[in-house]
Amino acid sequence: MATINYLTTVQFDFGAIEVLAAELQRLKIRRPFLVTDKGVRVAGLLQRVLNALGAGVEVIIYDDTPANPTEDAVIAATAFYRSKACDGIVALGGGSAIDLAKATALLATHPEPLQQYAAIEGGMSKITNQVAPLVAIPTTAGTGSEVGRGAVIVMRSGRKLGLLSPHLLPKLAICDPELTLGLPPLLTAATGMDAIAHCIETFLAPAVNPPADAIALDGLRRGIRNIELATRKGGDREARWNMMMASTEGALAFQKGLGAVHALSHPLGAVPGVSLHHGTLNAVLLPAVLSFNSVATEAKQGLLGDAMGIPRSVDPAEYIASLNDRLGLPAGLGAMGLDRELLPGIAQAAMQDHCHATNPRIATVDDYLNMLDQSY
Repeated sequence: MATINYLTTVQFDFGAIEVLAAELQRLKIRRPFLVTDKGVRVAGLLQRVLNALGAGVEVIIYDDTPANPTEDAVIAATAFYRSKACDGIVALGGGSAIDLAKATALLATHPEPLQQYAAIEGGMSKITNQVAPLVAIPTTAGTGSEVGRGAVIVMRSGRKLGLLSPHLLPKLAICDPELTLGLPPLLTAATGMDAIAHCIETFLAPAVNPPADAIALDGLRRGIRNIELATRKGGDREARWNMMMASTEGALAFQKGLGAVHALSHPLGAVPGVSLHHGTLNAVLLPAVLSFNSVATEAKQGLLGDAMGIPRSVDPAEYIASLNDRLGLPAGLGAMGLDRELLPGIAQAAMQDHCHATNPRIATVDDYLNMLDQSY
C-alpha cells in the first residue's frame, strides 16, 4: 500500500478501507457524521464501511445527498450534524457526496450564508482552519474531490459556485479500488472521462507548475489506457486501480487550475428541472474546448498526444470525440436533455465561473456559445 503525502495523506490500495477505524482514532474523530447517498447504500458500500468501522464506533448517517449538491442539502446536513454533537465527517461516495461533506464541514463551524464563501465572491479568505475534520472515501474514479481543496454547490441563488480553500482539503483520503468494482459501465465511463478532463485541463492551464503537469500527464496516461477496459470489463482489478489513480492524480494536479470545460459544466449542472451528470458534461464539452484552445496550446500538443498514446498527426479533440463514442456516452448536450434555448444563458454564466480565468485562451461570451453549439 502506498502512503502519499502531497497535499494531504492518501491511503491507496485494494483493502485500504480497513484502516478507517484506526485513522479516525488518529484524527480524534469519535462521533463521525457519515455523508453518502442512497445509491451507495443500495449498492452495499455503506455497509462495507460500517463493517470496517466495527461495532465500537457510533456513526450518524446522512444519505440524502442530491445528484448535484445544493445549499439546502448542506443546511439540512449541518443541522443534523450539530443536533447529534458530531465531531468530524466521513464522506462516502462520488464527487457529490464528498462536495456536500466539505460544505457541511465548513458550515458546521462558520456562519451562514454559504454563498459568501464562494471563490468568485472573494470567500476564500473567510474560510478558516476551524473547518470540521473530514475523511473522504471515493466510490467512483472520477472527480478526485477526495484530494481537492474545493467543493461545487448549487446555491439558493441558482448559481453553481465553487468553494475553494486549503482548509477544505480532507485530512485523509482512503482510495480503495475495491469499492468501484461494481460501478455500472456508463457511470464508469462518465466518471472516468471526468478524471481525464481534469488531467487535460490542468496540463493545458497556463500557470507554471511542472510537478502538477507531470502528475497530470501520468494520470492522463493511466486514464486513456484503462478507461475502455474498466468500462467493458468492470471486474478488471488492474484497470480499476489505474482509473482510481488517474482520478486522484487529476485532482492532485488541478490545484494549478482548470478551464473552459469546467467553466461551462458548472452552470450546466445547475440548470433546474434536469439533472446533468458532471463527468458526462465534461466528456461532451471536451472536444470543442480542445479545438478552441489549440491555437494557444500548440507547444503542449505533442506532449498531450504522447500521454494519450496517439500519433502526433492525430487531433486530440477528434480522438476524445471518438473515445466518447466508443464508451457509449451521449452524442451531445441535446441528447442529455438540455433545451437549446438555454445555451446563451449558460455562455453568460461561464464568464463568471472561477475556472474561466485559468483557461489557456480567454473566451468571450460568443466563444462559449460557439463551444456549446459544437457540443449540442
